[in-house]
Amino acid sequence: MTLRLTDDEASALRRRSELEARSMQEVARAAIREYVENHSRAELLDQVLEQELPRYAEALERLGH
Repeated sequence: MTLRLTDDEASALRRRSELEARSMQEVARAAIREYVENHSRAELLDQVLEQELPRYAEALERLGH
């Protein structure tokens, strides 16, 4: 896989890696892992809510009043 960054993105990544005393590759891989994990959790939550909320809609409506 090849990842092409703009000059600004590459500079920001370089600065971040220097601040953390880690390689640019390590910082980029960690960022990708974090992104995938966060979005996977959000999608799972959305899926559960879509499936379960209708079942409890009446009770939730009553609790809201």
